[in-house]
Amino acid sequence: METTKHPTHDAQGRPTGLLPLSHLVRISLYWLGISTVWSGILDIVNGRLQFTGLVPKGGEGIGAFEIALLGMGIAIVVQPTVGTISDYTITRWGRRKPYIFIGSALDLVFLWGVATSSTVPAIAAFVALLQFSSNFSQGPFQGYVPDLVPAKQVGLASGLIGLFQALGNISGYVVAAVAVALSDHDPNAFLYGTMGLGLIEFTSMLSVVLTVHEGHRTKSRNGRSWLKIAGEAWGTDILRERSFLWLVGSRFFVLAGAAAFPALSTFYLAQVFGMDAGQTGGTKLVLLAIVAVCLTVSVLPASRLSDHIGRKPVIYASCGLGSVGLGLGAVAPVLPVALLGAALFAISAGAFLAVDWALMSDLVPKASTGRYMGISNVATASAGTFTLAIGGAVVMDNVNRWLGYGTGPRAALGLGVVCYIIGALMLIPVVERRRDEDPAPAVVPSAAA
Repeated sequence: METTKHPTHDAQGRPTGLLPLSHLVRISLYWLGISTVWSGILDIVNGRLQFTGLVPKGGEGIGAFEIALLGMGIAIVVQPTVGTISDYTITRWGRRKPYIFIGSALDLVFLWGVATSSTVPAIAAFVALLQFSSNFSQGPFQGYVPDLVPAKQVGLASGLIGLFQALGNISGYVVAAVAVALSDHDPNAFLYGTMGLGLIEFTSMLSVVLTVHEGHRTKSRNGRSWLKIAGEAWGTDILRERSFLWLVGSRFFVLAGAAAFPALSTFYLAQVFGMDAGQTGGTKLVLLAIVAVCLTVSVLPASRLSDHIGRKPVIYASCGLGSVGLGLGAVAPVLPVALLGAALFAISAGAFLAVDWALMSDLVPKASTGRYMGISNVATASAGTFTLAIGGAVVMDNVNRWLGYGTGPRAALGLGVVCYIIGALMLIPVVERRRDEDPAPAVVPSAAA
């Protein structure tokens, strides 16, 4: 039974009625499932690369990159395209829900394929299919905050999204860490962990599909075919949105820096500190406990602060703190110093997750939220693969060969510092504005939802 009521809209289609906190939570909850799957599956795959002999010693970085590469291209194409199509979709479920449900159901199928595959090419193929299904649902889902949340609550809604993303990341890493720790004794540990990720996502999806009411507004196709609608996602009119484009570029580099620690943590602990599978998994649980506390407590304060001083200053502070955290990890002579770096990094990540969505929601045109939020997530889809390609395959593997096994992960964290700096510089041209400061295109009411 759907319980989230559709808010009052003005003549231009913007929501104006304030939503109860419980409704904002339901709108954001699916992010927990999405983040759980992607943090967990990549970490589980890294554990298999490091400890099960899938690749030769010293080739872990290139193996991780090969698995992620094809999926990145699929995500870049699928998410904006399906997001745009959903802007025009009319069904009894609403314009977003059919895509969210179908994509999540397919995620379970492809996670099983990843879990039961035993070669790098087979794992890569199923990860690519998982990218397709996941982005099939993500593109439409990302339109919910601009669709349903009034401008006065965008900061709070973004904070909740950041909180659920953070909790999802932590959940995924915990599942992966347990799977790695148990893999020495249970050959099915990676299988159980992988399918556990899918069940968490599917449950969070049901909470959204069954309780969120999308309203009764959609854009008119004006007689255009669905093929033309899909092509609209890549129209050149987006080049007029200069601040949006600069923000997407900034987002890419910040997320690439933010991916360095989580994407490479298994390699970092195993190679830098010489840990086996059990020690790596156990240490990651300690690391995750620290990260969970620091990240969670930083999300909502950063969101509220951005409502008062602006989004950009908080993101600048996040980049600075993240650089310090990664820098400590890169030079850490002992594990406690690395844990301190991880704590600073987690505070940075929480602040960025809280504010990033608010700034993006402030900038995107209201009538085309599926399209623009889908394009914005091109940065998310490609940043992690960029980190694996450059930080893992190029920097980590080659530095390991040149300077000795174990030096590569340190150098890769240093690359993350550079990414943070570039991301902060690209944010400078972005003109920050709130969604209620400029007019939105008219929205044509539909007959059904």
